[in-house]
Amino acid sequence: MKQEKKTLRLGLIGKDVSKSDSERIHKFILREMGVDCAYRCVSTDADGFDSEVKRLLAETDGFNVTIPYKLSVMSYLNETVGQANDFGAVNTVLTATKKGYNTDGLGFMQMLAAAGIAVNGKRVLVLGMGGSGRSTAVALKNAGANVYAYQRNAEKLASVCKELGLQAVENPETFQGEIVVNCTGVGMHQTEGVSPVSKQAFLGKETAVDLIYTPAESEFLRLAKSCGLNTINGASMLFYQAYFADCLYLGIEPSGEYAQRLYEKYLKE
Repeated sequence: MKQEKKTLRLGLIGKDVSKSDSERIHKFILREMGVDCAYRCVSTDADGFDSEVKRLLAETDGFNVTIPYKLSVMSYLNETVGQANDFGAVNTVLTATKKGYNTDGLGFMQMLAAAGIAVNGKRVLVLGMGGSGRSTAVALKNAGANVYAYQRNAEKLASVCKELGLQAVENPETFQGEIVVNCTGVGMHQTEGVSPVSKQAFLGKETAVDLIYTPAESEFLRLAKSCGLNTINGASMLFYQAYFADCLYLGIEPSGEYAQRLYEKYLKE
């Protein structure tokens, strides 16, 4: 008798995931691994978060978490594991154990590696200290970069820098370094066409990275490109963090080389 193939029940929760490519990406990756997947995207405001996250915990095998709930979700979990502890933020949840993980840092560093960007010894400014900014900053620090952070709320900036061992920047426009990373979310949805910094912030820099992938070229990246910088959007990071999350769902060891081959194949489809 042929054994019925199990369908993995997954999801994504965030403030607005209406334009997210997550469902398509996870289904592609899991199909390549021989696994069927049912995927649910949940957009919710803060008032609806409690009921929606409880539903996902009850009705899925696992789910991903995006802006602005990577910290909020932690109070619903039994335990946080590995880099979720380092970053103080969760983007992946296994519902059977109610354990929280974070694959953002792995995805970010895989994106840089695939693009041939070395960060060891470089001065890097990370804009925004939400869940994505925290994970990006710590991943860069662990890779040997000199990481500087900017957040509009000075009190929050000081607190996060103390917690994560980062250097605070009062004015991102005058920062002297090689790389600038936008983790603010400014430039998508209602703020499309807006950049968190002016052209001034890119003068003398080498590379600009925006975690935004819709639009493909944010205003942040357009300004950076006009100043001659190498630019990278977050499309490949989204794919790579999804791959690392799927490895957690399936309980298998990830491979950076395999992830890159998968992404190249994904781009051709």
